[in-house]
Amino acid sequence: MLEELFSRYLEVITVIGVFVTFLFLISVIIKRNDIADVAWGFGIFLVALTSYRFGVQNEYTLLLTVLAGLWGLRLTWRIFRRNRKKGEDVRYKKWRDNWGQWFYLRSFFQVYVLQGFLMTVVGFGFVFVSVHGADLKLGVATVVGVLVWLIGYYFEVVGDWQLDRFLVNPENRGRVMKRGLWRFTRHPNYFGEVVMWWGVWLVLSPLTMSYLALISPLVITYLIFKVSGIPMLEETMSKDPQYQQYMRETNQFFPWRPKLESKSVNGSGG
Repeated sequence: MLEELFSRYLEVITVIGVFVTFLFLISVIIKRNDIADVAWGFGIFLVALTSYRFGVQNEYTLLLTVLAGLWGLRLTWRIFRRNRKKGEDVRYKKWRDNWGQWFYLRSFFQVYVLQGFLMTVVGFGFVFVSVHGADLKLGVATVVGVLVWLIGYYFEVVGDWQLDRFLVNPENRGRVMKRGLWRFTRHPNYFGEVVMWWGVWLVLSPLTMSYLALISPLVITYLIFKVSGIPMLEETMSKDPQYQQYMRETNQFFPWRPKLESKSVNGSGG
């Protein structure tokens, strides 16, 4: 089984390798590296779709593929809509200036190859179930896993929707979003993201050696807590006195009642 799992993973890596190379070529033409951000969700869905296409096909593997599609396609569409009317993300602009003549080579490896690798790691649960999924049966883990996933999806979708509505209102310019789910956690969308991946793992957890698939939720949790999620956002936002107050009032990650009640009725840019 380990040999088959390795073989399936190589198939997925090949598909994702072609995908990120294609993305890189598009980025050269349109001169925007932030296409990598747009493609993140779709890329992981592609991992799930490829795994399903070449692996076990039953109602459970189909269910997990559909969940990947609901998450990945929505995220890709949202980031595409958000970015299309703006210039290239400042992070990539800075790299374009700093990397000079090595920009394209470094972009290919440090942006696209690295992201492709992370797609296959975060999506490894789908690769795993494509090999072992024939043994999946309806049980407590299935029901609990799907319910956990739905809770996470709710937090991510509703949190994003509330933030988008807040940001398009000119009256909220320069203010911090503290309404709806953002009143109970500073990052409802990141909370939802992490919860969804743990939900996926719970569905396949009864399988033999399912501990191997723990790499998926563990990596996405680490990325959000330590790398490109919460730290990057809060490093920028924490310079704003309003956001500093928001940090004192509101839990960082797990939703809970506010630690302090603000006297002002603000909204948030989290």
